[in-house]
Amino acid sequence: MTSSRVRPAPARFKAYRFRQASRLDLLAKLPADLRFEMEVVSHILPFRINDFVLNELIDWADPPADPLFRLLFPHRDMLSPEHYAAMSELVRLGAPAAEIQALARKIREELNPHPAGQQTLNVPSLEGDALPGMQHKYANTVLFFPSAGQTCHSYCAFCFRWPQFVGAEDRFSAPDSTALRAYLRAHPEVSDVLVTGGDPMVMRTHRLAGYLDPLLADPGLEHVRTIRIGTKALTFWPHRFVLDDDAGELLALFRRIVAGGRHLAVMAHLDHWREMEDPLFAEAVRRIRETGAVIRSQAPVLARVNDDPRVWSRMWERQVALGIVPYYMFVERDTGARNHFEVPLVRTWRIYADAVSAVSGLARTARGPSMSCGPGKVEIQGVAEVHGERVFVLRFIQARDPRWTQQPFFAAYDPTATWFDALRPAFGEREFFFSREYAAMTGAGS
Repeated sequence: MTSSRVRPAPARFKAYRFRQASRLDLLAKLPADLRFEMEVVSHILPFRINDFVLNELIDWADPPADPLFRLLFPHRDMLSPEHYAAMSELVRLGAPAAEIQALARKIREELNPHPAGQQTLNVPSLEGDALPGMQHKYANTVLFFPSAGQTCHSYCAFCFRWPQFVGAEDRFSAPDSTALRAYLRAHPEVSDVLVTGGDPMVMRTHRLAGYLDPLLADPGLEHVRTIRIGTKALTFWPHRFVLDDDAGELLALFRRIVAGGRHLAVMAHLDHWREMEDPLFAEAVRRIRETGAVIRSQAPVLARVNDDPRVWSRMWERQVALGIVPYYMFVERDTGARNHFEVPLVRTWRIYADAVSAVSGLARTARGPSMSCGPGKVEIQGVAEVHGERVFVLRFIQARDPRWTQQPFFAAYDPTATWFDALRPAFGEREFFFSREYAAMTGAGS
């Protein structure tokens, strides 16, 4: 790894699916049984990795113990024993591709591909027509999924957006921003647009500008004050902001957004401090910040990857030193490979509390641990004893009904719970304060 601030020449982006990656020398050295297990899982959960991540971020001295290898490569425990046995049998027998694909589709449907009402509650409509390239869960913020940004530079194995990557017919995708602008004009309460995917940074700058420039130019959208761009490119392909042949155009687009009076927030997904060691990362951060954009970081707590408060405190301190604002610590969502990555809520909260206590006030901006569940973003504020009962103290950071936001409530202590749906109300109550209203929203109360 070079020690200079910027590599002298651009690198050509090259990504691999599992079959291609498995032929590389780095993977050929792995035990045959491990490679077979990874192949089996890769037929169900999406896999993609690029040259930079392979060669610069992963420690190949002991790959199975490396947190970034764990973050990116398939592992048999990402599937239930039943699912793994069924797919491994087909792979071992050399079954036809159509048969393997049919089983993969069946298993994916059992992995809760669209959690927290993404397809049933979050899809907005305009004049009676659904807008599948958007989500509108919280009053102030609309999520936008451009069709040209449907992949990522590499795929995280835990990603809750994995259905976007497996060719699902019901994935979120918008060919342009025409419907988005019409919807925003009809909803003046929306102040923020989050451009997501996939990863918008896989797009060439002219494609990204084709989506964003019309938002800036539309005189009916003055109420949209913040543009957010969700990305993993800062660590998985920092060249995008430094060495790509249109990196200058991308930074010029950022300056144009800021000069137009909008707040530009780059929502960086950073899972481990090891991702931030390459010199290109710091240079990419510096160049983005020079445009006037703010970089905010977020990530979930992941077993075998970052379930250690020392990882988080070191990560947050490094981010603050570079001018990145720690924003969210999430709980791993209840989808895909969640059983492999999930951590009990009580331990997740302890990781957060210990990490926060080890850093200065400027690094304590990270909110969490937060569960992005059906009713909203539920934060675990702590574990306490109230009236002789041990409880989780919870609150909504965001909610489907804004009136629920910031209101504390209590759940019975459960040391095994890993997600909100496993929690029950404390003090013998039959339901949480919002349960009836939420049931009515979902149709469960009718």
